[in-house]
Amino acid sequence: MNKREGHRGYVASRPVFGNRAPQHVQNLVIRDYAARNGLHYKLSATEYAMPSCYMMLQQVLDELPELEGVIAYTLFMLPQRSERRREIYRRVLDAGASLHFAVEGLALADAADIRRLEDIWSVQAITSRASNT
Repeated sequence: MNKREGHRGYVASRPVFGNRAPQHVQNLVIRDYAARNGLHYKLSATEYAMPSCYMMLQQVLDELPELEGVIAYTLFMLPQRSERRREIYRRVLDAGASLHFAVEGLALADAADIRRLEDIWSVQAITSRASNT
């Protein structure tokens, strides 16, 4: 029997909505989130810096059969396109895993969480558009 163990961290090497946090700071935030929530933290995968690149995220998702889940630094590291995010949510849930977002203190643990996460994305999109006008 293959035992699942731990939550893989996921950090960014490129700006997220124009903001850049050093990787060591992102890892500290993830480690603190894991400790506060009683989660076993495994070292983070760092996404490549190219815009719209999610190769490392895909690699982490491929590890889900061996993991309890993933802890991303922020929800806004996910793809901006809703259909791509929903595909990630589905993949996590279908694997029986969870997806956490350390900065926001949120987690995707079941299908009901998808709407809440997407509502937050909608607010972010409206806020971004308003600040650019």
